[in-house]
Amino acid sequence: MSTRHVLLGLLADGPRHGYDLKRRHDERFPQARPLAYGQVYTTLQRLVRDGLAEVDGTESDGGPERTRYRSTPAGGAELAAWIGETAAPTPFVANEIFAKVVVAILTGADPAAYLAAQRAAHLARMRQLTATKTDPAAALATVLSADYALTHLDADLRWMTTAADRLASLTQEVGSA
Repeated sequence: MSTRHVLLGLLADGPRHGYDLKRRHDERFPQARPLAYGQVYTTLQRLVRDGLAEVDGTESDGGPERTRYRSTPAGGAELAAWIGETAAPTPFVANEIFAKVVVAILTGADPAAYLAAQRAAHLARMRQLTATKTDPAAALATVLSADYALTHLDADLRWMTTAADRLASLTQEVGSA
């Protein structure tokens, strides 16, 4: 996910300070990793440097001074171009699960036991996400994010089933290389 473009998107409806941008990000993307404040402010500084955002003023409201930022016309144009680009499917998948299966085979560990444990972890996470998305108070963004995560976890589970079915052949292939 492009933090730069997400922040530009959050600035699209008006000026905001870094604290508010972080809070809105974490609300709008509930299944994503929360942004660190340092990441927000570093990204804002780069957006200003690149002419995609500018300082709109400061406010203190009795607390520390907060700088407000707003998108520039160039920032709006870059955001529109980014939204219009399709995301290219990656030609190679770097998957930790696959890597652990191969390394388990190489080291004499039990890849079937690892796959069973990983499957259990995936199923537990899927139960959590299902509970989250069926909560009547869940925001639509939360439901859609959970749906996305569930789809990916389901694909992982299907791959794990296929890998478990092919472990004997994979073990023979990896062991002879």
